[in-house]
Amino acid sequence: MSFCWMLIFIVLILIELFTVNLVSIWFAIGALASFVVSLFLENVTIQILVFIVVSGISLLLTRKFVAKVRGREVEATNLDRVIGQIGVVTEEITKLEPGEVKVDGKRWSAVSTKKIQVGSKVEILSIEGVKLHVKEVKEED
Repeated sequence: MSFCWMLIFIVLILIELFTVNLVSIWFAIGALASFVVSLFLENVTIQILVFIVVSGISLLLTRKFVAKVRGREVEATNLDRVIGQIGVVTEEITKLEPGEVKVDGKRWSAVSTKKIQVGSKVEILSIEGVKLHVKEVKEED
């Protein structure tokens, strides 16, 4: 049975190397522990229990670390950086026809659920394809 645990360990490590998403490392640790136990005990039930317990413990002990690694903040790219910014309408936007908005020094096609006149300020809500979804921002006096 030692050979089987070593084979399982190697396969799980290879899966981990190819996926790089921390999906099988805990089970690889469990398989390695079971391999060590199998060198001293022939009882397969104990080996399987060791595999389950060690895999579970390693998962619990590394959960915070994995959450930190996976939970990295997404940095804004050039596209999504304009979301939330204020732009100026350079071509009228209607419900049926897209217009144009200048934001961050660039001109974008833009759509809205309401008609927006040239010169109006708009807030960028989202991006779909190459079009900005905008809403008019009312200026306060």
